[in-house]
Amino acid sequence: MNRGSGDWQGGGGGGGVNLPALRGHNEALLLDLLRCAGPAGLGRSELAARTGLTPQAVSKIAARLVAEGLVAEAGRAPSTGGKPRTLLRLVPQARYAVGVHVDRDELRAVRVDLAGGVVAESGGPLDFGAGPEAVAEAVVREVARVSDPAGPRPLGVGVAAPGPLDHRTGVMGRVTGFPRWEGFPLREVLAGRLGVPVLLDKDTNAGVAAPRDPASLAATSVYLHVGTGLGAGLRLGGEVYRGVRSGAGEFGHQVLRLDGPPCRCGGRGCAEVLCLEAVARGDLAEAARILGEGAANLVALLDVDQVLLGGRVVGAAPEVFVEGVREVLAARALAAEPAVVGLAVRGVAEGAAELALAPFFGRAG
Repeated sequence: MNRGSGDWQGGGGGGGVNLPALRGHNEALLLDLLRCAGPAGLGRSELAARTGLTPQAVSKIAARLVAEGLVAEAGRAPSTGGKPRTLLRLVPQARYAVGVHVDRDELRAVRVDLAGGVVAESGGPLDFGAGPEAVAEAVVREVARVSDPAGPRPLGVGVAAPGPLDHRTGVMGRVTGFPRWEGFPLREVLAGRLGVPVLLDKDTNAGVAAPRDPASLAATSVYLHVGTGLGAGLRLGGEVYRGVRSGAGEFGHQVLRLDGPPCRCGGRGCAEVLCLEAVARGDLAEAARILGEGAANLVALLDVDQVLLGGRVVGAAPEVFVEGVREVLAARALAAEPAVVGLAVRGVAEGAAELALAPFFGRAG
């Protein structure tokens, strides 16, 4: 079974889907359910009930997936009087994807298995200002370092970069402070050099893409990233929200102080410049308070369930930032229960890999 382009082609103008597309869709449904079930696995009857497929169809699909090495038996369920059910589980090591975080001053790449576990990583300093060609070459090198030379090619490579950028076309926008990047077709260039599907998204979207707890995928949440810049990723209705022009999440350039210090975006008093100035002078409590004020604006606007914090600045003092943001949200809460504040459990590179894996499991990312 080819899980490439043939599995995902749509039908004609009448709205139907051809057989390869339907077959690929059903297999993706089963794989996604088995992924969420973890090592314990699920029985064929449970898979049939959750997908709406007939038991016979599930058995045929499962047999194909077992033959491909994507699914294996996970033992038997306890007997309830009849023959014990055989459980099926995903085989995480059967395939993999690569995620790359391109930051302004460093690059990190990870190889993840089908369960999202990191099995290899590499990275180091990066000069984003060296220009698109130099950075593209650095990405190609890091992807090669984490890929498995003895195994199949990656299902895809997810690349998370500073915005603005166009997620749909894979073209970079005018990144603040780096005008040479505007209009560079990064996704196309990397796909040509790597020979595998490449997905390009903003670093903050990658940050919100992959909560490890499957139950939290449906939550309305915001991911706040504090590193060399300040941005947000939004998960609304269970999906990453990018906006009509891929411009959602420019959290750092909301004005918190009229006529405040100049920001590199051209404005004044932006949350980003205020927060990073506080970090630079070592006042992390003030930086957390500023981050919290911006987060409170976002929570009031979108009524999100949870606020996740990440990035190297947060990682250096996680308790300070979690408590600082939590205090501001509690003080400014308009609802009886303020949004939950916590740390993002996965990094941006891992989230980028998750976005690359999403089509394999029939998800949009």
